[in-house]
Amino acid sequence: MPSLVAGGLRDDSVLRLEARHLDEMAAHCLTCYPEEGCGLLVGDPTTGTVTEVHPTENVAHSGQVYSVDPKAYLRVDRAAEDAGRAIIGVFHSHTHTDPWPSPTDVEEAMGPLKDPTWHYVLVSLRHELPSTRSYRIQDGNISEEPVVVLGQ
Repeated sequence: MPSLVAGGLRDDSVLRLEARHLDEMAAHCLTCYPEEGCGLLVGDPTTGTVTEVHPTENVAHSGQVYSVDPKAYLRVDRAAEDAGRAIIGVFHSHTHTDPWPSPTDVEEAMGPLKDPTWHYVLVSLRHELPSTRSYRIQDGNISEEPVVVLGQ
C-alpha cells in the first residue's frame, strides 16, 4: 500500500511518466519478443517522475528472465548523474504471464546492486495489447503503486 503523508501520497510512492514512456517500454518489449525486454528508468527519485526510458539488451537472452547489460547500466547511470538525475527503476516484460513480479523478480530486487527505492515496471505481453503495472519490492514484499500518466 502506498505511504501517506499529510493526507496525500508520498511523492515517491507513485510512478509518474508520460504516455510516450509507456509506448517506448512496450515497443522495446515487443521488439525483443520472444525474449524478455528490459531497460532502465531515469528521473527524479524524490518525486518518482520518469524523464527518460533507456531500453537495454537482455544479456540473459531468455523468455523467462532478464539481465540488464552491465555496460549499459554504467553508461546510463553516469549520464543520469551528470544531468542531476538518477536511475529510479527498471522495466521488463513478461512474455506469457500477467504483469505481477515473479519469485525471480523478487529475488533479483533484493540483490546487492538493487536499490530498495526503485520502481519495478512490468510490461505483460500475454494479451494482444501490452499491459503495464508498477511495483515497489522491499525486503521481499511486493506493493503495487499507482502510475500517473502526465499530460492526461
